[in-house]
Amino acid sequence: MPLTFREVLGADPAADGLLAAHFDLMRAQSPAESCHVMTADELRGADARVFVGMESEGRAVAVGALKPFGEGEAELKAMHCLQARRGQGYGRALLSHLVCVAQDAGVRTLWLETGSSAEFAAARALYASAGFEPCAPFGTYRPDPLSVFMTRSL
Repeated sequence: MPLTFREVLGADPAADGLLAAHFDLMRAQSPAESCHVMTADELRGADARVFVGMESEGRAVAVGALKPFGEGEAELKAMHCLQARRGQGYGRALLSHLVCVAQDAGVRTLWLETGSSAEFAAARALYASAGFEPCAPFGTYRPDPLSVFMTRSL
């Protein structure tokens, strides 16, 4: 299960394909007014740092991003693993990598928004197991019964 991570510094077919799959899945699971997913171009336009996880044979299997939104603060965005690789620890490895990158960049607080429905239960459990705790909406988010907001100090 060894993954290597690399930062994506522009348009990248492997990362952009995973981000497109993530976008489509999120739009299918949540109504547009409660869906805060961003495209690859929107992430780049927001100065997000995108990372892709690669298996040893070079296949991209996971993607995630850190989007800055304040001094010493960042939001986790676009956490996604290939469906065929879920349950194998790739999401945990990706989250751990993003937390380390954030710490190295001087981020003191990480935030995230995820869904409240059953489809998002595994994601919420992963975040909670990594020390994220429920919180009020942050940044430009507003209260939404279909959203769960979480934060963690680094």
